[in-house]
Amino acid sequence: MKRLISNSVSVIAVSAALATGAVAQDEMPSKEQMWKMLLAQQEQIKSLQNQVERLSMEGVEVSKADREQIAALSEQVATNTAAVEATSGMVETALSENDGGALWASRTSVGGYGELHYNGGDADQIDFHRFVLFANHRFNNWINFASELELEHSLAGDGKPGEVELEQAFVDMDLTTGLGLKFGDNDRHTLRAGLFLMPVGILNETHEPNTFYGVERNNVEKDIIPTTWWEAGAGFHGQLTTGLSYDIYYTSGLEVPTTGGSAYKIRSGRKKVAEAPAEKGAFTARLKWTAVPGVEVAATYQRQGDVTQGIEGADATLFEAHANILKNGFGLRALYARWDIDSAGAEALGRDEQLGWYVEPSYRFSLTPTLGELGIFARHEEWDNEAGLNADTNNKTTTFGLNYWPHESVVFKFDYQSQKLSFGADGDDRINLGLGYQF
Repeated sequence: MKRLISNSVSVIAVSAALATGAVAQDEMPSKEQMWKMLLAQQEQIKSLQNQVERLSMEGVEVSKADREQIAALSEQVATNTAAVEATSGMVETALSENDGGALWASRTSVGGYGELHYNGGDADQIDFHRFVLFANHRFNNWINFASELELEHSLAGDGKPGEVELEQAFVDMDLTTGLGLKFGDNDRHTLRAGLFLMPVGILNETHEPNTFYGVERNNVEKDIIPTTWWEAGAGFHGQLTTGLSYDIYYTSGLEVPTTGGSAYKIRSGRKKVAEAPAEKGAFTARLKWTAVPGVEVAATYQRQGDVTQGIEGADATLFEAHANILKNGFGLRALYARWDIDSAGAEALGRDEQLGWYVEPSYRFSLTPTLGELGIFARHEEWDNEAGLNADTNNKTTTFGLNYWPHESVVFKFDYQSQKLSFGADGDDRINLGLGYQF
């Protein structure tokens, strides 16, 4: 595998050098030659980076020299792209006159995912839970746009069970590539503005069905964090040094109800940036450490001045920490999250403290190159939206099952869950079946 990486790096290096020479020539190469060379390099580097990430998550050591060479080649391709863009007025004109759609298409990508669920037990229903489409566009070598549009539960509208939701629509500006913003040898910094997923937990940013175990998302990340959670705002994300990344944003905030059965429950406070109140925003920061291949450790802190948006003055803080480990097929996910709400109304209901945790060991292995891979897992989770009462308000779910990947982007799921709710009430013990895909 080391030889494969080295050979791939060498091939890309030669093509990058050729492209540099082509850009530097007195006679400009044709538009087809320039863009074909650059796009081919970008695809090769992207494929190689994906290989490195996959090997790292499997615990295979990738040398520092290989990583540095890949990073250097990425910068060379970015430089070549910038040079082409800076001197390609006639190319742009020719494209607009002849095949301008080709340039636009080369910078635009589409993707998506979906998942079909069967829930047994008391629910006993089948549901196409999510159908999601991505549309992304690269304006130049340092400004990108990303979006995500989702249809939930197949049908949306008055009296229908589902919703159509815009979950992401943001612009990223790579300040290191575009403006040379850099303070050391290994740092990078990107400005993000728009509507985006909050940097918290394991699933909130990466929740495609082929990336996690179990048909349904775990209750801790759903009810405490609350996944899927997006806001509108601006801030920065990037890398401080090798293996240590950061996110820091100021965004719109939650607006929890103060009356009714969902009073002060965090999940009920999501406004989804739909004419959402902007009186009280939120500050969010995360640090994530990935210096050891196959290991991710992260912590997020959020502070919001008032989660009732002016009704009660209820200041709130969120702390979340997790570890996500994958070594030689063995996996372990562990997460803890806690909200503290400074409010007399929340305290009276015991909802001034809301917390939860879970642990999930797993093992994934190859069947055959043709049949794909199988994974088995078990998960125990506990969460409490009324922890301030100091009573038997804890909810517990234990789930075990398997995922089958005939292809890395297609997954079939089976699991069984046993549930015990607050004050000893029986939950919904059931079998769940699922089909998911990503492209």
